[in-house]
Amino acid sequence: MVIDCHGHYTTAPKALENWRNAQIANLNTPELGPRVSDLKISDDELRESIETNQLRLMRERGSDLTIFSPRASFMAHHIGDFETSATWAAICNELCWRVSQLFPDHFIGAAMLPQSPGADPRTCIPELERCVKEYGMVGINLNPDPSGGHWTSPPLSDRHWYPIYEKMIEYDIPAMIHVSTSCNPCFHTTGSHYLNADTTAFMQCLTSDLFKDFPTLKFLIPHGGGAVPYHWGRFRGLAQEMKKPLLQDHLLNNIYFDTCVYHQPGIDLLTKAIPTKNVLFASEMIGAVRGIDPETGHYYDDTKRYIEAAALSGEDRFQIFEGNARRVFARLDAALTLKGF
Repeated sequence: MVIDCHGHYTTAPKALENWRNAQIANLNTPELGPRVSDLKISDDELRESIETNQLRLMRERGSDLTIFSPRASFMAHHIGDFETSATWAAICNELCWRVSQLFPDHFIGAAMLPQSPGADPRTCIPELERCVKEYGMVGINLNPDPSGGHWTSPPLSDRHWYPIYEKMIEYDIPAMIHVSTSCNPCFHTTGSHYLNADTTAFMQCLTSDLFKDFPTLKFLIPHGGGAVPYHWGRFRGLAQEMKKPLLQDHLLNNIYFDTCVYHQPGIDLLTKAIPTKNVLFASEMIGAVRGIDPETGHYYDDTKRYIEAAALSGEDRFQIFEGNARRVFARLDAALTLKGF
């Protein structure tokens, strides 16, 4: 089985964006709407949006199952207040759940949290619990920078985040550390803010002893880990200077990386620098990079090709494509086992 651990609902029907635009337009006059009940998206619309996009490409490229969460750039936690985010997160999570119900063999949900700058992370817990208990979601997306590029929140190692970590441990779910839209003009959303955040999250963990407090906590750092694999020697050296344990003991029992790296040399580096057990297959298809690479004639985000061409053993490929995802996403493994996989 080929499990894509990083999929977003980037092709949701236009009605969702229209509803969000109306919500933003009336932030100061919420009495003018829109109401949640104003959003009407039929099952047929959901089917069309998936069958002609993600599911079509999954079939063409040979992947079987996608862990599916709301569109990352749409999370936009910096907009409005907690109530704004809570309403928006509930709507987006429900749509992903509906997709997983319509295509249960191909999609399973991961939740967006209703984060908001300055808000206590405890406010996210009711939505987290609802998504796990009612929707059967197998993970969450955690935004380390709800301010949208201004980095006003404490580092991930701070006790500020501990209420979410405690729930993650309770439900045995991992968090993908994923920022959203940048509202800081210094940082392009997908070209710099995302990759900056991936690198920053790793370094926040490296400089702390977070995993002593939470030895079973699991973080998935997307986009191949940002700069981390390319500068693996730097991070090893910094840990050594800080008198931290070797990285394989200090971080690699808790931190994992996905394969959303859009060229062969990048995947080759990732799979050489990072132990196989810490690499999970992902494509983030129909995401930040949607075009065709003129050097290869294939889509940049057809990442399965890169794994197949990498210098890996058959066992390594199995772990990257399936085994590691089932180990990191325990609830996914339980759901697949229940289906006989």
